[in-house]
Amino acid sequence: MNKFIFDVDGTITPSRGKIDEEFATWFKTFCSTHPVYLVTGSDKPKTVEQVGTDIYNLSSRVYNCSGSEVWRGEVNIRSTTWNLPISVRRWLTSRLDESTFPLRTGAHIEERVGMVNFSIVGRGATLGERKLYVKHDTAHDERNQIAKAFNAQFEDLIARPGGETGIDISPKGADKSQITQDFDPTDILYFYGDRMDPMGNDYPLKRAIIDKDLGFAIEVLDWKDTWNKLKTTLENIE
Repeated sequence: MNKFIFDVDGTITPSRGKIDEEFATWFKTFCSTHPVYLVTGSDKPKTVEQVGTDIYNLSSRVYNCSGSEVWRGEVNIRSTTWNLPISVRRWLTSRLDESTFPLRTGAHIEERVGMVNFSIVGRGATLGERKLYVKHDTAHDERNQIAKAFNAQFEDLIARPGGETGIDISPKGADKSQITQDFDPTDILYFYGDRMDPMGNDYPLKRAIIDKDLGFAIEVLDWKDTWNKLKTTLENIE
């Protein structure tokens, strides 16, 4: 059976934004006629805020926190427990202090189920402040450098840039690739994501799908690109 998996932030919604109304109307119909699965580093409240209750509940399953928390509508299927070690928190705080980016908006270390999101600019940033950080990160490659240094320091954990301003941190193996355990070998998976580069948080699931010959990983630029490529996929398989 063909099954469709979507990253959320930057893939079916603008980064940290709500889904486009026209696309949402189309996507609701798609969810009603196809098996749809969402996988995101965000928690449930943030995901509902971005995609809306209808799309969230129409999805066959939603994998929040990179799959460490799994929902079917209002039913919590499973959750993983993991607490951020004090040594890791101190290391991240040091990186925050050392960054040359001048703005700090709070919520820099956000603990979620089974993972942590680290952000230099902070989760409280406005859209304009986020854009400033994206410009800074593009010029200095800051998130990639922090993630590389983190991975060299903590062998049992993994850090990968996610979205436009954050870094997702979790125990090794507790990344988006963990969701493949829920699918049958006969399923053909179509996974759409915007961060499939080797340092991106969509990469582990991409690699798992390719290495296990489970289907296809389609990299997209934004939600508009997702919509266009999804339509092309449907034309080819239906």
